[in-house]
Amino acid sequence: MPEKPTSVAYLFTTFPKTSEAFLQRDVAAMQARGARLRLYSLWGGGGGFRGMKVETLPRWWFFVELLWWIPYESARRPAVLRELMAGVWGRRAPSRLNFWENMLGAGFATCFIHRFRRDPPDVVYAAWSGAPATAAWLFWRVLGIPYVTGAHAYDLYEHGGDWWLMEKVAEARFVHTSTEMGRRTLLERGADPAKLVVVRRGLEAFPEFKALRSPRRPLRLVCVARLVPKKGLMEQLGIYAALRAARLEFSVRIVGRGELRERLEAEAERLGLRAQVAFTGEVPPAEVWDHLRWADVLLHTGIVSPSGDRDGLPNVIPEAMAAGVLVVTSPAAATTEAVQNEVTGLVADVARPGEWVGALRRLAEDDELAERLRAGARRWAAENYDARRNAARLQECFERAAVG
Repeated sequence: MPEKPTSVAYLFTTFPKTSEAFLQRDVAAMQARGARLRLYSLWGGGGGFRGMKVETLPRWWFFVELLWWIPYESARRPAVLRELMAGVWGRRAPSRLNFWENMLGAGFATCFIHRFRRDPPDVVYAAWSGAPATAAWLFWRVLGIPYVTGAHAYDLYEHGGDWWLMEKVAEARFVHTSTEMGRRTLLERGADPAKLVVVRRGLEAFPEFKALRSPRRPLRLVCVARLVPKKGLMEQLGIYAALRAARLEFSVRIVGRGELRERLEAEAERLGLRAQVAFTGEVPPAEVWDHLRWADVLLHTGIVSPSGDRDGLPNVIPEAMAAGVLVVTSPAAATTEAVQNEVTGLVADVARPGEWVGALRRLAEDDELAERLRAGARRWAAENYDARRNAARLQECFERAAVG
């Protein structure tokens, strides 16, 4: 009889979530490989995904459960409680939000420990090193269930990173990061290099590679991003103003939602760009592909925000590369791991709008350059962004983690 596949409890902050379709693809690829998955969403989400139950606590019941399970589990494991309290009072959380994220992880673990004690998985996988990893760490400390954690972008960089990041990294069987930048950051902070595994996200199936539109006038530009400071969208509007001043015809769709929506629309109005720039709001993943099919070029103007947050490698970049959309990116964060200048795309400094004007003019006018970059981009995506291949690597790591 063949051995059963390793049982993996996946912990997410919110799952499934429209803006995190890449996580859904990860789960789908693991499911296709026959992995035994148990899905948990710490806050919100829930329901089902591809025939699998996504378990969560109703928010009103969460607090009722805590009133019972915190005293009960504290009495059973006083040493763990003392360790937690020493950590809470011994240092300041980097932000109020991160404090409550860690409290959410601790509360979720407290409410679910009795279920995991009764029916333990072989390994727990925390998709992020914030709240999910706090829950996973507690399952390890109380029940001895090994865990793995992801560490990708926000949880590494926002206000210097998660409050308990390195404690959780130290106890994890391995740490999954999706960029070489993430790996370097963890090494710089003292992580064990043997534990760090770079496994990128991926596509279950590659889209049709669309034909190059020629001529590309007006140039069709798309940006798919949350409307938050690290995306450099104010700077992006300045680039569009420079394009208009250079008399390069263009049309823009900015796809996404976020806290800066009103400010961005007001700035577009002030710059006289409302005729060229459309804000679509957030759309379902299938409609993102519609926008990529429309576009000639994807723009990514990422920056390091005042809080220290930055992107890793936004998944829309390799998605655009796979579909035949040209990409121009800033060099901030890990985008240049995929967009290699003059090989798979073009790189420009957001502080120099003229660089973007020059890059976009070249892509609008030079078919030979455009085809060369598109071919290089598709090759990179095929080699690095295949969900089935990457899921196989991740599953091997889970199997090793389960046996120690």
